[in-house]
Amino acid sequence: MHRRLVFEDPLSRAALWSRRLAWFAVAVLALSLLLVRLREPSLEGLAPIAASYVFVLASLLLAGVAFVGIWRHGYQGAGMAAGATLICLLLLAPAGYIGFLAATRPALADLSTDIADPPEFSRSPTALAARDGRLPPDVPAEQRRVQRRSYPKALPILLDIPAQGAFDLARKAAGTLGWQVLEASKPARRDGAGRIEAVARGRLLRFAEDITIRIRARPEGSRIDIRSASRLGGHDLGANAARIADFAAEVETLLESR
Repeated sequence: MHRRLVFEDPLSRAALWSRRLAWFAVAVLALSLLLVRLREPSLEGLAPIAASYVFVLASLLLAGVAFVGIWRHGYQGAGMAAGATLICLLLLAPAGYIGFLAATRPALADLSTDIADPPEFSRSPTALAARDGRLPPDVPAEQRRVQRRSYPKALPILLDIPAQGAFDLARKAAGTLGWQVLEASKPARRDGAGRIEAVARGRLLRFAEDITIRIRARPEGSRIDIRSASRLGGHDLGANAARIADFAAEVETLLESR
């Protein structure tokens, strides 16, 4: 009886290490996101997230080397290399989307529905403590004009109800959106402005945006202006415009349900 020897093609070490690095990148990224959520977000705190993408790129490079070896020498491991490539592409998708927003949105981090007279942030001890002593700086007029061209729908909210009713709607809308209301003052008199100070946080990384809302009476009813400013960096990737739009939509919904 003769035994038949079967020689299998060797496994591509590049494919094996590509898969290992891909899963390691997943673990590093998940841990980095958890750490960012548990601590107060900072630009320095994003370094581990950036480091995880070094492993993603290394895994993609090894997958490419593996595919070349498989094509030329018939090595095994095509499934490993393909799986690693898929994992890397999934991890790169959010980074690519952020890059797209950075390239297509203006470099703004402070938006207001009133570009001529933006609402001022409160300097009270409560508000300053919630912002770690930070007071969002004034925005140059040129940047406000860029905002108006880039986000033409970020406009004042005009209502045909008294200022007190508008204040109630604005405060309820802020709560419905999950914002942390720091302080609120009702319109004191016919020509006095009501104010609401709040902090909003992103769902994933919990980046903070400072928000101030001003309610004024007008002859035909009332006017609500909102200003939203990011704490980190000079580019909000469109987050403040989206937050202002969400607030306006919520006020409209509450007004219709009255």
